Amino acid sequence: MAAISGTFTLFLSLLVEAIPFLLAGVLLSSALLLFVNEEKLVDRLPTQPFLGALAGGILGFLFPVCECGNVPVARRLIAKRAPMSVAVGFLLAAPTINPVVIWSTWIAFRDRPEIVFLRVAMSLAVAVILGCLFGLQKDMTPYLQPQVRATLFAAEEAARSPVPTGMFFLGDRQPLSTYLKPNRWRLFIENSLGELRELGGLLVLGSAIAAIVQIWLPRDLILTLGRGPISSVVAMLLLAGLVSICSTVDAFFALSFSSAFTSGSLLAFLVFGPTIDLKSVGLMLTVFNRRAVFYLFFLTAQLVFLGCVLVNLHWY
Repeated sequence: MAAISGTFTLFLSLLVEAIPFLLAGVLLSSALLLFVNEEKLVDRLPTQPFLGALAGGILGFLFPVCECGNVPVARRLIAKRAPMSVAVGFLLAAPTINPVVIWSTWIAFRDRPEIVFLRVAMSLAVAVILGCLFGLQKDMTPYLQPQVRATLFAAEEAARSPVPTGMFFLGDRQPLSTYLKPNRWRLFIENSLGELRELGGLLVLGSAIAAIVQIWLPRDLILTLGRGPISSVVAMLLLAGLVSICSTVDAFFALSFSSAFTSGSLLAFLVFGPTIDLKSVGLMLTVFNRRAVFYLFFLTAQLVFLGCVLVNLHWY
């Protein structure tokens, strides 16, 4: 009975701490995705692979979306003929390199500011490296899904026509008249409620898993896994991929393991989870084919693993 009571108490505490950040992230991402003119933004993006990947990573400050919202935005960037380095850099960095996630991580780890700094630095480094690799490909269209290729070709044809274009929403080219204020606010509310419904369910599930793991798993097992410089990183990589919790609140999930796991393993969860998990892999498959998604998954896992093991061996 005490275990059940402890599990429920921990579950509620995680949920109460995380909900304000989830709500802030949903409202801010909905507002910016609807009101920012992406065409003007794309025209100013660099085409050089390194600079493009870096710019894509930093775009998270302008489009603060979690791993549910970054894929539609990256898809729109590709359809708008943005450099692939920009799209991939944004895809991998946006769930972490944004003010809402940085703020929530700071609140969760305010007594350990190095976790916040290392999370941002490692996420940006992974995004820039993979953005460069994909940006160096001469032709990425074979790695795209057929519907994305069709949208890309349609955008190229539309760019040659004299018809005025305007804003770009969910992969479709639409006139500015579509975004009159009443319609904008309706879309804003619908998008916010949809994201809150989907991400709220994932938050509840993730909080329940964290509480169950903390209370019900044998403490010796947790300490054995959590204190090994390599085993702790592997365990947290697997957990991050399976839990699929939103990046705006995952810091509170990781915080519940901070007393038993190494700093490198906490970083593995905080860096890898927002980039690659079961939910985001499914979303990525709407943009890229399986081969490209496998490359993203495998290379990201390798880079995060190596970086986090180095943190464990040399700093903690």
